[in-house]
Amino acid sequence: MKYTLIFIVLVIFAASSIVLLTPGVNVPWQQITGTADTDEETVKRQLSVTQGFGVTLFADDVPNARWLAVTHNGDVLVSQPRQGQVSLLQKDANGDGRADGQRVLIDGLRRPHGLLLHEDWLYIAESDAIGRVPFDHSDGRLAGSYQRIIEGLDDSGNHWTKTIGLGPDGWIYLSSGSSCNVCEEENPRRATIMRFKPEGGEPEIFASGLRNSVGFDWSPVDGALYATDNGRDWLGDGFPPDELNQVRQGGFYGWPYANGNLVADPDFGVGAGPETQKKIAESIAPAHGFQAHNAPLGIHFLESPSQPASHRHAALVALHGSWNREQKDGYKVVSLHWDDKGNIRERDFLWGFLGEDRETVYGRPVAFTEDTSGNIYISDDYAGAVYRVRYGEPDGSGPLPGPDSRSELQALPKPQSIDSGAAQRGEAIYQRFGCAGCHGVQLPLTNLASKYSLQQLANYFDTPTPPMPTYDFSAAQKRALAHYLMSLEQDAEKTAPLN
Repeated sequence: MKYTLIFIVLVIFAASSIVLLTPGVNVPWQQITGTADTDEETVKRQLSVTQGFGVTLFADDVPNARWLAVTHNGDVLVSQPRQGQVSLLQKDANGDGRADGQRVLIDGLRRPHGLLLHEDWLYIAESDAIGRVPFDHSDGRLAGSYQRIIEGLDDSGNHWTKTIGLGPDGWIYLSSGSSCNVCEEENPRRATIMRFKPEGGEPEIFASGLRNSVGFDWSPVDGALYATDNGRDWLGDGFPPDELNQVRQGGFYGWPYANGNLVADPDFGVGAGPETQKKIAESIAPAHGFQAHNAPLGIHFLESPSQPASHRHAALVALHGSWNREQKDGYKVVSLHWDDKGNIRERDFLWGFLGEDRETVYGRPVAFTEDTSGNIYISDDYAGAVYRVRYGEPDGSGPLPGPDSRSELQALPKPQSIDSGAAQRGEAIYQRFGCAGCHGVQLPLTNLASKYSLQQLANYFDTPTPPMPTYDFSAAQKRALAHYLMSLEQDAEKTAPLN
């Protein structure tokens, strides 16, 4: 045992020496050794958040904290791939800013990463499979046995993490990164975003040429799918840019033949034949570029009506931080803001994970989740922590805007896209619960599209304004009801007489 330990130390020392002598490498070593941590004093001293928001340390004993999900009850789930487990952080019921408790929800998994709560199921993306287990939101307990519904996903080589998310079309989307820095993949599922039905089945490729799109989310304004993407390494400190892509079905996004704004790759694009040149010419350019090697991971569009007008519908992106640069860069959360012409502006949202010396690392943000009260939770796999950011007083402890803030929502620039099937199911729900008894004449529903996106209207049913009761609808029921109500409004507009 003694000699084995000495051998491991020597191997680590030798590898470290090689890396330290390699140009363009500056690694946050404590993530590799697993010795990084944080505390409330460090968070108060080091982290800064954009004006009007406050940040606190929600939990600090969550090694390798990666993806997040929030339950209907307000508890936070966090995946820990290295531990092979998913943990539950109990909501802050006593108001001290910290999780009230922590426990392992499920373990024995193969590098679990992506999480999704859909209806009464918890979906977990392991590195080689997708599984699901019945979940009771009321007490945060598993209500049955875990079952894999998709197996045989490739997790060899690099970028083995799998991320999942529920699309507005009712399909579950799945990202699978490349097996290498740059290569032509033998497995067509690598470097793609796929999708599958909630009950499982063979995933279909939705888009390709995406080197490592760890995070993705749908805009609450127009329903467009956006995904982050990590560019390749070893082309210098400033190239290629990391990417934000608007992902369309059947789209090809360039990798491995092109980088950034369709610049031919020196290994697989420059001097290539006409077939490859055609692929480059027909590939889709990024919607936005991040600084090279900043490693954008999670992306989340803010949806709660409690968010201020300056950030409502903005997207948060976690820049995990570089290793393939002479000087460290990234290590922060940025917000992306779309103007009326579709241009994107990037602003700092949460920073201080990288010290002023540009060398000391205090954390590496990964992913987000947001509850119905507007609390934003951010994971950090470097310090093994989860932070809570909220709008209010500068220290984050002030009151949140009440339900009346819903009236401040601005009209959406584009018409809502109605799913007719979901609208039909929503009509059945509307009739079953006798909603017309109040909303037919007494409290007619008008101007919904000027106040809510489809997702915001679905979220509204979690915390409705009294006297409307809470029905504890599933996610599918909320979505269906939102589509039905919006369809009523659109039908009324179509049949209204012209002046």
